Amino acid sequence: MSKTYRLGFFLNKNVLALQGLELVIEPGQIFGLLGPNGAGKSTTIKILMNLVRPSSGTVRIFGTEAAKREARSQVGFLPENPMPYEYLSGEEFVRLAGKLLGLSGQALDTRVKEVIGAVEMSNAAKLQVRRYSKGMVQRIALAQALINKPRLLILDEPTSGLDPLGRRLMRDIILEQRSQGTTVLFCTHIISDAETLCDRLAVLVAGKKVQEGKVSELLSSQVPVLEVAVEGLSKEQLSSVGVNHELKQEISERLWVRVTDQDLQAFIGATQRLQGRVTRIQPIRFTLEDLFMNALQQAETKVGGTFS
Repeated sequence: MSKTYRLGFFLNKNVLALQGLELVIEPGQIFGLLGPNGAGKSTTIKILMNLVRPSSGTVRIFGTEAAKREARSQVGFLPENPMPYEYLSGEEFVRLAGKLLGLSGQALDTRVKEVIGAVEMSNAAKLQVRRYSKGMVQRIALAQALINKPRLLILDEPTSGLDPLGRRLMRDIILEQRSQGTTVLFCTHIISDAETLCDRLAVLVAGKKVQEGKVSELLSSQVPVLEVAVEGLSKEQLSSVGVNHELKQEISERLWVRVTDQDLQAFIGATQRLQGRVTRIQPIRFTLEDLFMNALQQAETKVGGTFS
């Protein structure tokens, strides 16, 4: 699917927020959308929730068009900046969400108590939302997203505004939902969350999908890299070794260089011929952050969409 926004006083500027995005999310998995601000993550989620319409392409939730009510009734949604009505209590807000989804009577009472307890807001459930901190708002909004026992849970920046305890609770709830068979789609720019939680993820840059796969596969597919400490050579001498390398930093007359595993022996030999010494070699663990930064560097278009 693709999405183009028209901007400007005369609506004569087009911003291509999504460019031919194709995603298939299997039931029961945690799928992450990773990308910088303006990459198209929130636009993707808004299209899934029928808050905006795609300019081209189709979106289906469990085989049903996302624009249909029966599709969205199977979804729990936590927006990036939830804004519950501030004069309701947390419990009243969650109860209202349950009623809108067709719950009533004892079933509603039981479910409200369950989800408020799950997000550890029982002690503050009677307080008005206007008295909540940002993290408390995030928790009570998550409770309403869980009220209908959704088959698909969509979370837009779910750990935003949470303290370390809140972030840990959020991660535990996401994993618990997966264990119950719920499909979870969440978007984030916090790399550690994606690496910890995701079964599969896609990296978006400037509205384009530049990487997709299982986290383990994406990381293991990278060329092994070693960090090498070199002494006895200047930066100028090191630049003439004739072997591919990347100078990372200079500390106390020691140059720290990164080379690939296949270039290591040639690099050591070239260094010794210049009267330099390799004093330390250590492997570099390729992380999701490295993958993310590489994707950004390789992207040809500007982050935040293409203007025309």
